Amino acid sequence: MVPPVHRWIRISLFNLLIVASLGLVLRYKILFPLPFIDQKHLLHGHSHFAFAGWISQAIMTLVVMYLSRQAGEMMFRRYRWLFYANLATAYAMLIAFPIEGYGLYSIIFSTASIFVSYAFAVYVWRDLNKLKEKTPTHLWFKAAVFFNAFSSIGAFALAFMMVNRVVFQNAYLAAEYFYLHFQYNGWFFFGCMGLLNEVLRRVDTDPRLLTQMFWLFGAAAIPAYFLSALWMDLPVWVYILVVVSAIAQVLGWGKMLVQIRRKWPVLKDTLPLTAKWIMGFSAVALSIKLLLQLGSTIPSLSDLAFGFRPIIIGYLHLVLLGMITLFLLSYFFAGEYIKANRKTSFAVFLFAGGVIINEILLMIQGVSAMSYVAVPYINELLFATAFILISGALLLVSTSSKYFQT
Repeated sequence: MVPPVHRWIRISLFNLLIVASLGLVLRYKILFPLPFIDQKHLLHGHSHFAFAGWISQAIMTLVVMYLSRQAGEMMFRRYRWLFYANLATAYAMLIAFPIEGYGLYSIIFSTASIFVSYAFAVYVWRDLNKLKEKTPTHLWFKAAVFFNAFSSIGAFALAFMMVNRVVFQNAYLAAEYFYLHFQYNGWFFFGCMGLLNEVLRRVDTDPRLLTQMFWLFGAAAIPAYFLSALWMDLPVWVYILVVVSAIAQVLGWGKMLVQIRRKWPVLKDTLPLTAKWIMGFSAVALSIKLLLQLGSTIPSLSDLAFGFRPIIIGYLHLVLLGMITLFLLSYFFAGEYIKANRKTSFAVFLFAGGVIINEILLMIQGVSAMSYVAVPYINELLFATAFILISGALLLVSTSSKYFQT
């Protein structure tokens, strides 16, 4: 019998394959006519399913696995209805958004997804409080589920504007960035850092240092939203707070890297080679992301970056693919939820290679856009890279299904 954690990881990986497939169609649509598909509507379906069907499903599975280990009991039965509910809303959005965009059914299903996140937050918060041993990991997970729920303010604001057809550009962007920020810098990031924090805790890292690292990121999370809103006319004190939050996050990550280096002699013996490499790629992506955030506090650079869509797309892919997705895949191997062997390792390295190439091409496209220079065949190259991503995802699904640890 396949353990529940492996079953849900299989489902999450299959959802990643769907996300990669939609990405391929979106790249195809840029190059070739596909009249029966609305590009903008499909993009909404792609992004909503990536958030709910892939990343959220994977993090939910790993958080519940953590609770099971700490409580000494299998808790997947308790959370099963939430897993199915999240999955149902994710697939419903996958169907509704490409058909109607922001319409009645897509808004109903996305709203249902938000209520699932509320229920999951309540369940996790209560179960963490029931655990006898309190650790810094709990702080990361509590913040993660809080920010997941908090991000819904932006989603509801977007839905309201779409339904009432009252859309002002600044208000629309503010709501969109609010939702995105508290998803990828809140729910996704704090969930992954909670998992990484637990890895460090197992090798006897000082709990006080782990707590300090949490508060550097935790205190900066809300003011850091304005890093995505520097194009607004912000008061000077808010701008100063934004700069401080960007510095705090760099310092927090620096402290984390110092601890990883100190514990490396022990860590390297506990992690499979595949996990170490993929986690390393994710760490590089996070480092670049935090430095870019810090650089964006310079007004001239911020205005330049937010004025070009390719830069925004490149940044989002850096976070969602380079940082979050690669970390989750590395954690599957680190936790031995997927057995590392030649086939599974080749699959994940192929996917990681696609992520790296994709990011390089997006950055080239973004920089060339700022210079108003067209790069020959850049869209063809991105389309080819989408093939690498879907090939890696497909191989990972097919090979890992045979080699899950039992």
